[in-house]
Amino acid sequence: MALIEWTEDLNTGIRVIDNQHQRIVEYINKLGHAQEHHSRKEVSEVLDELVDYTLSHFAFEESLMEESGYAYINAHKKVHQLFVKRVADYQQRFKMNEDIAEELINTLRVWLINHIRNDDKDYSGDVLKNMQTVSTQRDGWLKRSLSRFFG
Repeated sequence: MALIEWTEDLNTGIRVIDNQHQRIVEYINKLGHAQEHHSRKEVSEVLDELVDYTLSHFAFEESLMEESGYAYINAHKKVHQLFVKRVADYQQRFKMNEDIAEELINTLRVWLINHIRNDDKDYSGDVLKNMQTVSTQRDGWLKRSLSRFFG
């Protein structure tokens, strides 16, 4: 059984962001599966993948907010930074052979759902408006955002 079931209320209306959030949910569910099977190696691998993917997602999301002129971007970035630090602490505890999987999964589940429903929904209107404006221009918003993010 999945730890997190994706529901419509988790959609921001920004397809690329919603797809990324769904991918993070998949990683959290994989982490739960690894923990249920008592596979420390698998927990380690999934945790590393989850962290790498989440960092990329945060950078992409922040680039969209920046491009749209979202007024509360600095506060949103701070939330991301605090979350990254929190997960890094879990990773460190895991490396010290502490069994953190269940605690981490619960933290991830609660944090992600609350973050999407509150913080991410708050910026979605600005980003969607910017995407619509830019899509009518010669270069679409996705092309511009991807080139800024990936060079």
